[in-house]
Amino acid sequence: MNPTIRSLATALLLSFATITAAQSAGIYTCVDAKGRKITSDRPIVDCIDREQVELNPSGTVRRKVGPSLTAQERAAEEAKEREAAEERARRVEEKRRDHALLVRYPYRSVHDAERREALAQIDVVIKAAQQRLTELQQQRKKIDTEMEFYKKDPNKAPMSLRRQIGENEDGVAELQRFIAGQEQEKRKVHQKFDTELAKLKVLWEIHKPVVLPAASGVQSGAASTVR
Repeated sequence: MNPTIRSLATALLLSFATITAAQSAGIYTCVDAKGRKITSDRPIVDCIDREQVELNPSGTVRRKVGPSLTAQERAAEEAKEREAAEERARRVEEKRRDHALLVRYPYRSVHDAERREALAQIDVVIKAAQQRLTELQQQRKKIDTEMEFYKKDPNKAPMSLRRQIGENEDGVAELQRFIAGQEQEKRKVHQKFDTELAKLKVLWEIHKPVVLPAASGVQSGAASTVR
């Protein structure tokens, strides 16, 4: 190829590449702290603390560039984003729990029946403990009858008898604490079901079946014939 032609072709290619690069480059514009509108072919230092707009060569908006943040501002922004993410996750989890609750208790009667069952199980345990407590109280009466012989001087009572008194008192105290704990458990069950019921009332209202209005009376006869 003729050297002159080769040089001309090379120059044309370089010129085309330069034009293409210029066309693809963005134009940055912003309004600085003094209210001046600034335009540049690169990010504007005077607007580093505020939003800049990058334009296409045609003048349309390519993107918006947010202000550069300090380390403290960035940390605050990240904390804000984490809080927002945690809130979204909390709402998702709340919806999941609400759905599970509604599936488990579609009606009030189902919820009431499970409450009664939970309380009945605790009542069975309490009844057994109360029965044992009655036995210990009867046992104590027998011990007290034997202690009548040593009423004037209880220290003369046999060690085995005095040991029975101590064991009986310890057993009674332990059973009383146990029964009190079971009564507290019943209160917790009521509290749990009361909390669920308050939530379920809202869910039942939201998801209650839509009752369509009754259809108007259907004409029994055919339309009157115009005479």
